[in-house]
Amino acid sequence: MRRVSWVKAALKDFGDFPQAVQKRMKFALEIVAAGQFPDVAKPLKGFDAGVYEIAIPYRIDAYRTVYALKLDEDVWVVHAFQKKSTQGVKTPQREIDLIHTRIARIRSMLS
Repeated sequence: MRRVSWVKAALKDFGDFPQAVQKRMKFALEIVAAGQFPDVAKPLKGFDAGVYEIAIPYRIDAYRTVYALKLDEDVWVVHAFQKKSTQGVKTPQREIDLIHTRIARIRSMLS
């Protein structure tokens, strides 16, 4: 069983999600920590292997949590956000840039 570690800002944003969404995402992260792949996760496009997005629709909104597996032994949750884009299913560029920055920061911290 792997430990789930959080970027502090991601945990804060996650805390703003509706309780039902938090519960489903925590369950999905437990599945990941146990070495399996939840059905609500998919590889995040534009990133190396090992970066995934959990997507939970809730009412008329969409919530996303991004985690990385290949930084060290932990499952790192690097970003959590409510998707408000008008671009359909595409993740907004500002979110992609933030994820890249946080992954680079974790890599630097771990080396």
